[in-house]
Amino acid sequence: MGGCFSVSFYVHNLAENLASLEKAMGMLKAKRDDVQGRVNREEFTGHRQKLAQVKVWLTSVLTIESQYNELLNTSELELGRLCLCGFCSKNMKLSCSYGKKVIVMLREVESLISQGEFDVVTDAAPVAEGEELPIQSTVVGQETMLEMVWNRLMEDRVGLVGLHGMGGVGKTTLLMQINNRFSERGGGFDVVIWVVVSQNATVHKIQGIIGEKLGLGGKEWEEKSEMKRGQDIHNVLRKKKFVLLLDDIWEKVNLSTIGVPYPSKVNGSKVVFTTRSRDVCGRMGVDDPIEVHIPELARKVAGKCRGLPLALNVIGETMASKRSVQEWRRAVDVLTSSATEFSGMEDEILPILKYSYDSLDGEVTKSCFLYCSLFPEDDLIDKEILIEYWIGEGFIDEKEVREMALNQGYDILGTLVRACLLLEDDEDEREVKMHDVVRDMAMWIASDLGKHKERCIVQARAGIREIPKVKNWKDVRRISLMGNNIRTISESPDCPELTTVLLQRNHNLEEISDGFFQSMPKLLVLDLSYNVLRGLRVDMCNLETRYLERLEGISELSSLRTLKLRDSKVRLDTSLMKELQLLQHIEYITVNISSSTLVGETLFDDPRMGRCIKKVWIREKEPVKVLVLPDLDGLFEWEDEATRLRFLPSCNTPGFQ
Repeated sequence: MGGCFSVSFYVHNLAENLASLEKAMGMLKAKRDDVQGRVNREEFTGHRQKLAQVKVWLTSVLTIESQYNELLNTSELELGRLCLCGFCSKNMKLSCSYGKKVIVMLREVESLISQGEFDVVTDAAPVAEGEELPIQSTVVGQETMLEMVWNRLMEDRVGLVGLHGMGGVGKTTLLMQINNRFSERGGGFDVVIWVVVSQNATVHKIQGIIGEKLGLGGKEWEEKSEMKRGQDIHNVLRKKKFVLLLDDIWEKVNLSTIGVPYPSKVNGSKVVFTTRSRDVCGRMGVDDPIEVHIPELARKVAGKCRGLPLALNVIGETMASKRSVQEWRRAVDVLTSSATEFSGMEDEILPILKYSYDSLDGEVTKSCFLYCSLFPEDDLIDKEILIEYWIGEGFIDEKEVREMALNQGYDILGTLVRACLLLEDDEDEREVKMHDVVRDMAMWIASDLGKHKERCIVQARAGIREIPKVKNWKDVRRISLMGNNIRTISESPDCPELTTVLLQRNHNLEEISDGFFQSMPKLLVLDLSYNVLRGLRVDMCNLETRYLERLEGISELSSLRTLKLRDSKVRLDTSLMKELQLLQHIEYITVNISSSTLVGETLFDDPRMGRCIKKVWIREKEPVKVLVLPDLDGLFEWEDEATRLRFLPSCNTPGFQ
């Protein structure tokens, strides 16, 4: 056609030129698809990336394709302008301009076709390194924990490491430090992948994050099935030495479903995850997980925060601007008496810790956990005593078989320990304790997230000498005033919803008013152990008989299921036995006796009482030589004060003498 064209050429040959352009554009698209296919296949391994010149060429093809589509949209209009067999136009200027654009584009397309002959379309990709993550200041003493985890992880035989611990203890920070150490040192790994899993994470979400890191992202890949995406991820990672860091998992993450090859000594890859539950570690295949605990030095520094880094950070920010001694004393007072009122506690700390509570299975386990907050700060709680309270409250149905109820209670305790909501005592496996901040969280939840703060009146071992003032007794569900110095209780509260009253270990408690228990129709658990209370009237009449070594009118507490009277002045006699026999729902009794012979005779007449009495303390001055008792299915502890002997019958003991 020559190097220059006349106006008549642009107009007269327009139809022919458009056909040539369409044919050339088809050839260019086919070559583009071939080149892109080669790039995709070679990049899929993860070891190669497209050449810069290929990237420029593909971009140019995309641009010219867009321009071609725009030009083609007006072709029919331009061809319609032609007349006299194409030798003339109704608007010669416009037709000439359009015809010239067609020729210029045809030359560009032909040029791109010739440029698209590539012998090589990719080259080796650089080693993928982990991205450094920003971390807040390290908690004092956490360096030791980091070194321990790092050394474990670098062992050849170790491919999978689980870090577990309660919320806010520093698991995520520790995992970030591991990530950054890989970023700094490399360690010969091809890629380090960080994934925040959290609750309700899906396989699709986790695959998406991993796929993006491996360069598998894109609309087409997003639309693939989970199985296909898993295959793609596996095909890339099986040829790599990788590190996968999974933060905050709440249930088992199936690595094979996601497409992650299982880490082993052969492939040299590593997978590290954090979780609040030791159970999750077991389901992930980690038999010896690492518990992220509070370093000893950090405990001392943390003070009232009990070393919990999450609490320490929030409270530290709050106190940063405080300068006076009085302001710091006030902070200590608030943290001691009502930590939920401290700045940042309800907004930042407790909602995070609540995730562990929300993840508990079933309302029974949750109710049992909240009940633990009735005990004092730092208290070591006897497991079996705690379970008996749970049975009394009806969380666990004892029915006829006590052993089954205890087994269920121990199962719940195990769940709470593995969720780091309770801590087993290092010295005595029969006891558990609750971290102070977790206890604050439990009390906060029990009060309907702080909306009903009088729902549970808890001032256990608080040094008080009288019961606290309560604005609305009708809202109270549980009262725990154990371990105080209360001498008298004169109130007559109206408590239609109250189920538990714990008054044990008020060693100076001498008097409780007639009306205190008068309006407690739902009372299930009453603990009056370890006090000097000699008598108690639970009566609808205003009689003045007090300080008797007996309980009168206890049968008025018709819903009562648990009654504990150990080491009180109250003794089990015929009168009290008659009262107890009227309690239709009673299931658990601990009591002192002064006449073993009388009690033996009484129990022969009422087997139901025999099943309800669980612990008996003989307070006779002379030791019991021979005592014949009926079949006491429920009794599991008997102690003679005179001889200091204890009898613990086996499950199969049908009675003893």
